[in-house]
Order: sequence, then C-alpha cells, then structure tokens
Amino acid sequence: MTSATHIPVMLERCVEILGPALGRPGAVVLDATLGLGGHSEAFLRRFPEARLIGLDRDPQALEASGRRLAPFGERAALVHAVYDEIPDVLERLGVAELSGTLFDLGVSSLQLDMRERGFAYSYDAPLDMRMDSSRGITAAEIVNTYPAADIARILRDYGEERFARRIAENIVAEREKEPFTTTARLSELVRDSIPAATRRTGGHPAKRTFQALRIAVNDELPVLERALPAAVAATGLGGRIAVLSYHSLEDRLVKRVFAKASESAAPPGLPVVPEQYQPKFRLLTRGAEPPTDAEIAENPRAASAKLRAAERVREG
Repeated sequence: MTSATHIPVMLERCVEILGPALGRPGAVVLDATLGLGGHSEAFLRRFPEARLIGLDRDPQALEASGRRLAPFGERAALVHAVYDEIPDVLERLGVAELSGTLFDLGVSSLQLDMRERGFAYSYDAPLDMRMDSSRGITAAEIVNTYPAADIARILRDYGEERFARRIAENIVAEREKEPFTTTARLSELVRDSIPAATRRTGGHPAKRTFQALRIAVNDELPVLERALPAAVAATGLGGRIAVLSYHSLEDRLVKRVFAKASESAAPPGLPVVPEQYQPKFRLLTRGAEPPTDAEIAENPRAASAKLRAAERVREG
C-alpha cells in the first residue's frame, strides 16, 4: 500500500479537534503512531507554522512516511521509537511541551497489507506480528513455546476469547506434531476449536486470537498505559490530545486516563471547588465518537474506530 491509496481514519475529525491548538504560533504536534503519515501530512499542510514529531516503532513505516513528508523538510522530525518513550524523545529534541498529540492505535495499513508481516488471518504468511520486525518475540515463538495456561491467559485477557482454554490446549497438542510457522495453519486450528454455532456470528473466528497475539507480541496495552499519562503531562495549556482506538481494551484504558485528567481533585463535599482543585483537562468528545457511515463506506477499516479527545484547561 502506498500513501496514494492509504486513507487515514477519521482524518477530518482529527484535524477539526486538534486544529485550535495547532494554529497557534510555535505549535508542536506529536503523531505518536506515524504509520504511513496521512494524519501528519494533513497537519503540516493545514497548519503551516506547526512543527511535527512523528514516532513509529516500525522502520518500514518510518521509511514510507519519510518519503511522504520529505517536502516539509525540517518541520518534520521522524523518530524510531515506541510511544511510551515520549518523555525521552521530547527531551532529546529540546521540546518543552506539546500543542497537540494524536494516537492512532492498533496495526497500521502498511503492516496489514504486507503479507510477510503475518498480521492478517485472511491469507497465509509467516507467523510474526512484530511491529518492529528487527527485534522482539514473534507470535510463532509464543504459540510454540508458551505453556497452555499462558496462551489461554493471553487469548482471554487480550482477545476476550470465550474459548481461550480450548484453543490453547489444541495449540499445544498440535505443536507437538509440528511447530506452527504460518498464519493459515493457526487460523484453521482456531476455527476448528470454536463450536460451529458460534462461528456463524461475530466475524472471522480467528479475529480475537490474532488480536490477542498481536497485543502480546508488541506489549501494546502496557505501552499505552505508560504513554497516555506521559502525553497528558507533556501537553501545554490549550493543548489537545486525540486517541483513535479499535477495540474495547484500548478504549477503556483511554477513557480511564481521560476521566482522571478531567476530574476535580477537591475533597468530596466542598460547596465551592477552589481553583487549585479544578480539573486540568476537559473532554472534547461525548463518549467514544465513531466514524460516520459515509467514512465506513469509503474506508471499511475505520468501522471499529472510536475517537476520544481532551484539552488542557489548567496548568499542572
């Protein structure tokens, strides 16, 4: 997939939400999950005074987005980093605070469309799933070496898979015959492990297992738990944060962090809340905002997206 065919999810809404913060002099916007650079390109084009910091753990994504953002020269600083490294990256770049931050979570279009990366259950590929293919444990290593109890825990906790134990036990039994090396064999085993009546609803039967393994391989939820508070802390007065999540585990985490940032710190029962206890952030979306029907029709990958956003309204 090239930048020409890549459709950034909820692009106009993200620009609308972050725009009031990015139009100010000296604005710095952080794209914490750069991917193919579609959101970042829009920010740089529409806010000519803004500077961009783009992070991605995937060297191939950085290479592709680097070509796309090359016309913006020094306005775009692209960094090979995982997004829980935000404080270190900002310190290295000498950036004191952020005007806007975007997290577009989950697997990128680049990773989905490159079959050799092993993220998709819909075609056969090596069982990898690493967002940074230069390091870390692969999905094959998990399914071929972890005890059944640990595999079941991953499928249950990260995939909310009802049949986690059955799938895990079948994986362990089958790997004794031959190690798992491809997505197709694992996908077929998962399908056969789920009762036929259940398979008829809820999409592809391997969807939850593949999601769970991907999250485990890339340590996604613990990384997000560290990254969101770091982004909140780095946001300057009037700055805004937008997060696109694609499953309930991510969205619940985002909701929790934003709720904490936007609540009063006053002891309960005070008739008037003093200024020092007032919330530091205000929510910019009513709950989790979905894409429009028109966008889903144009870009089916946006269907599961949920957007939450918040603005810093008080120093702290």
